[in-house]
Amino acid sequence: MRFLERVIRQASALNKTIILGEGSDRRVLEAAKVLTTRKVARIIVLGNRDQVAGGLKEIGAPVDEIQIVDPKTFEKRETYIQQFYEIRKSRGMTPEAAERILQDTIYFGTMMVKCGDADGLVGGAIHASADMIRPALQIIRPAEGFKTISSVFFMCRGEETYLFSDCGLVEHPTAAQLCDIAIATAITANQFGIDPKIAMLSYSTKGSATSESATKVAQATERVRDKIGALFGFGGPVVVDGELQFDAAFVPEVAAIKCPGSPLKGRASLFIFPGLEAGNICYKVTQRLGGFEAYGPILQGLARPINDLSRGCVVDDIVGAAAITAIQAQ
Repeated sequence: MRFLERVIRQASALNKTIILGEGSDRRVLEAAKVLTTRKVARIIVLGNRDQVAGGLKEIGAPVDEIQIVDPKTFEKRETYIQQFYEIRKSRGMTPEAAERILQDTIYFGTMMVKCGDADGLVGGAIHASADMIRPALQIIRPAEGFKTISSVFFMCRGEETYLFSDCGLVEHPTAAQLCDIAIATAITANQFGIDPKIAMLSYSTKGSATSESATKVAQATERVRDKIGALFGFGGPVVVDGELQFDAAFVPEVAAIKCPGSPLKGRASLFIFPGLEAGNICYKVTQRLGGFEAYGPILQGLARPINDLSRGCVVDDIVGAAAITAIQAQ
């Protein structure tokens, strides 16, 4: 079963409420139709009520089953403005500025999630990534036990699914940040039924280089080993090893030569990159040359799920992101 079909089936059993924050975009309306028809989640679409309703009717969507929320007229608007002001007043926020900022549908939708009126938010079809991530950082904030918000890509081909992180957010992670990223990715893997076998990647394998970069990855690996079981209570052992070159993490025959004592034995499923540059390049190479589908960037480490899309996304991308968001909201 393809990854998209698996996550749709998993999300459909959860009955979560997911916001699509950009009702002015036809792709978003098409996705709302698919998500509602297939009962993947209960859908809220943000935007001008008349325009969104008209657009949904035009494409034959079940309008009566989709909640349309207009930020200008929603009954909880004043409550959201006051709570946003309270969250940000220590940073100089005024009530007037809070009202102005919440005219943006992504900020408004993020406040809906914060206040428990929805389980998660998907946007980015017309908003830049920075405009998606900023409200999440300001309003939702990191989950307990985390200081780092990161992103993950699901890399899928046939029955194969691997997780690549961080390929979209943290540019130059410290050892402590790499530890957070690895643990968040393991939690994400568990949510999606993927056995978390974590490879902390480098250009070095087990001390074959002694640069600052390779040492950082080795230190991060030890931090993960120390923290992951004690803090997050996984039901079974989480295998982690590093620092490793990709072939030593992925090819059993190479692992047997380069790192014969590695618990991964060349069968990693989660790949943690030493920096954004390496991660972003590698996921695109895997996608374009390896024929993998790439779902992401999916944000992780947040107290509640907010997810970003590419502005070049298609309807299936939005459907997949909404299903993933529903699963993250468990």
